[in-house]
Amino acid sequence: MAQNIYDTPDFFAAYSKYPRAVDGLSGASEWPRLKIMLPASLQSRRVLDLGCGDGWFCRWARGQGAAEVHGLDVSQNMLERAARLTGDDGTAPISFARVDLEAVRLPAEAYDLVFSGLALHYVEGLEELLRQVQMSLVPGGRFVFSVEHPVFTAPLRPGFIDAVGVRGEEDGDRKQWPLDSYFSQGGREVSWLVDGVRKQHRTMGAYIEALLRSGFELEALDEWGRTEETGRMHPDWPNEGVCPRFLLVGARKRESRGL
Repeated sequence: MAQNIYDTPDFFAAYSKYPRAVDGLSGASEWPRLKIMLPASLQSRRVLDLGCGDGWFCRWARGQGAAEVHGLDVSQNMLERAARLTGDDGTAPISFARVDLEAVRLPAEAYDLVFSGLALHYVEGLEELLRQVQMSLVPGGRFVFSVEHPVFTAPLRPGFIDAVGVRGEEDGDRKQWPLDSYFSQGGREVSWLVDGVRKQHRTMGAYIEALLRSGFELEALDEWGRTEETGRMHPDWPNEGVCPRFLLVGARKRESRGL
């Protein structure tokens, strides 16, 4: 079973103050570039959100005219908050369910779009989940997701350090991200809001190969990093241009071609 860190009181209290928890998609700095990868219209589409959290994307999809919206998450705390925030606006209903993404079983050809925001780097059995996603999409259906960038998940002891100039002196207030253990894939235990948060590190190539093996075609790839503008939203993030924070991916279910 995936670690359910969001249901621990200390973590949930700290996360509840995070910009994306307070402001939703407008507090998610990568959202404008991730949004570009989504279908131009969700009118009458069926949408699934894996790791839906408090349901911000689900509500956005409903507002875009989706006919059905389903959100899955392992955290009871997040799902209860999602239900409180959602309500009924007279459009398509949103259903939320508590599901472990390590063991999820999805119905065949049930969705036009599957979305996942910053959830898959917690999943150990990624390829099985990708097979489930592929099976659940209609032919030509879209899969759009974001994860923490592999450069960011790689270090065994993650943390920014003071930048050093070419002569060995500290470079003012600038910071560096020490990249190590990039090709040593697997579990990482890190301190993020609380100690003991478990994540999975994969190389960029591993993500892409897993998608291709699972029956997807790659459509879009982007790397999000801190800019001057987003730095004002996240003053705790060091200077811009140091390293990418998020990997954004758009894929399409490969359509079978007759002989």
